[in-house]
Amino acid sequence: MGARWEVARGEEGYPEGVLELGDDAPERIYGVGSREALGLPCISVIGARRATPYGIAVAEMAGRVAAECGIVVVSGGALGCDHAASRAALDAGGRTVVVSGCGADVVYPRSSLDVFHDAVRQGGAVISLRAWGKGPRRFAFLQRNAVIAALSRCLFVTEAGMRSGTMSTAETANALGRPIYAIPGSIFSPNSMGTNQLISDGACIIASEMDLETKIALDYGFLRLVGEQGFQSSSRVVSALVASPMRPDELATRLGEPVLTLVRTLSDYETRGVVERLPDGSYTVSQAAYRDYQRRAEAAGARGEKTPGPRDPGGGSS
Repeated sequence: MGARWEVARGEEGYPEGVLELGDDAPERIYGVGSREALGLPCISVIGARRATPYGIAVAEMAGRVAAECGIVVVSGGALGCDHAASRAALDAGGRTVVVSGCGADVVYPRSSLDVFHDAVRQGGAVISLRAWGKGPRRFAFLQRNAVIAALSRCLFVTEAGMRSGTMSTAETANALGRPIYAIPGSIFSPNSMGTNQLISDGACIIASEMDLETKIALDYGFLRLVGEQGFQSSSRVVSALVASPMRPDELATRLGEPVLTLVRTLSDYETRGVVERLPDGSYTVSQAAYRDYQRRAEAAGARGEKTPGPRDPGGGSS
């Protein structure tokens, strides 16, 4: 499929997220394809092997949206939701990392041959905790599930029964403090009992494609599409941020605007140097924009006028 590589715990290139598993972190990771893909922003998309059409459609949506946001999709490469998510990401021009329960050079199940092959071909990877040539073993899949949870910043659960490998992955993600996104399903569907329980326990409910796009924008800072229309009243945005740094969701509540609109506006302002993103995900006015705001406020005060909106350091007046 591609060039083989190995990386041991403690060596450069070993995924930092996997180290958070502590004593359960594998001593060595075997891989085919791009080792660098493991260090890129990732989202793990998992779900039932015997998936319903609903679960497959959800997995495809998640893989496609993540890829269009520039995020690597991590999956187990199994039947059902895993295959659907990785396939959709690849078809959207994105990358996927398959965490296999066999040796990284062994395709299992054979029905996922296209995903294993294209993952490597499109700049992703197939990785494993097991040595080259090793076949499937039950214990290996439990270890594999933990790594799937650890590799990514967030976990997306498409469809899951109560007692399943998917739920064990979610348990690990929760223990590691990873945000969990879950899709609600029918209360009469055994395949939705797990996801509905995750939501009941506090997982973020994803009720639409727009919900997923918004959560990715908030948790990763990546935009799927930057619309031309944007949020026009920059004076309200900057005035609010002058008062106090805020996360996009907090700012949306303050201004009564859709979160995704504010995320797009803030991204545009960050590019133009009007605002800066802080390590905790909140935004504040840049020093240049703040100085301009103060100058304009002082000038307006001297004239007995209301403070005008801030000027865009990029050249325009907002």
